[in-house]
Amino acid sequence: MEKARAGDPRSVGRLVSQVEDESPLLPELMRALAPHTGHARIVGLTGAPGVGKSTSTNALIGELRRRDQRVAVLAVDPSSPFSGGALLGDRIRMGDHVLDPGVFIRSMAARGHLGGLAWTTPQVLRVLDAAGFDYVLVETVGVGQSEVEVAGQADSTVVLLAPGMGDGIQAAKAGILEIGDLYVVNKSDREGADKVRRDLRSMLGLAERREGAWRPPVLKTVASTGDGVADVVDALEEHGAWLRESGELHRRRLRRARNEIETLALTVLRRRWGGVGEGDRLEELAAAVVAGETDPHSAAEVLTA
Repeated sequence: MEKARAGDPRSVGRLVSQVEDESPLLPELMRALAPHTGHARIVGLTGAPGVGKSTSTNALIGELRRRDQRVAVLAVDPSSPFSGGALLGDRIRMGDHVLDPGVFIRSMAARGHLGGLAWTTPQVLRVLDAAGFDYVLVETVGVGQSEVEVAGQADSTVVLLAPGMGDGIQAAKAGILEIGDLYVVNKSDREGADKVRRDLRSMLGLAERREGAWRPPVLKTVASTGDGVADVVDALEEHGAWLRESGELHRRRLRRARNEIETLALTVLRRRWGGVGEGDRLEELAAAVVAGETDPHSAAEVLTA
């Protein structure tokens, strides 16, 4: 535990594995880590496949390290249909930082979860927070109607787009205009980058915002060369300051904790229903509802009593 809090990669990795494996020691582990959490900035990075999420993450790590920030990366990958593990493994594009003791990179399986994040993700974020990292970057599978959940786990959400991918229309369809705190047009050395930026600014300008609300900037980068990445980190720091001053950081973290408690409570209940004898009880109640002998509300009350 002490080694993990000091940022020892092996110790941190073992704790993350305990979370992923749903170790019986997990509740005790979370209780021990709780007093040491709440310090890391959780930054979500999302965007359609092909926009350069991994390359952008790699560039962000480099810029944050230049500013003497310790960085953890949680790369949420599609699940392997065979093992349930992370199919892509630790990202090759982040290999520049593998030997850096101030960087911890871990791939984590989405396990078929629609939001792109496994239910254990909040627990892993707590481990990384308690381990003393200044920034935790959460890179998700993609973006879409069912994949905006990263915004619920992050203090700041960065939405990546790229020219030539129909991003203007896709952004409106996917609902990402509602979740982004920063928008980054990557691969901005390509034709059409300025148009994507203009379209995004126009669409964001139509959104109704209360007085004093954060106005998401639209930035341009070429992550492969590092161009514009410092501006992204500057904007993240500005957003962090706004979050603290406005009280929005507390509200977001309160909402996140509430959702985490609810998810864990539902998980406990489902396990209880699947225990010895209880699984049969659920089947009996379901059969009674189908037969018209009771209704779902009454059956739920019986099951949770």
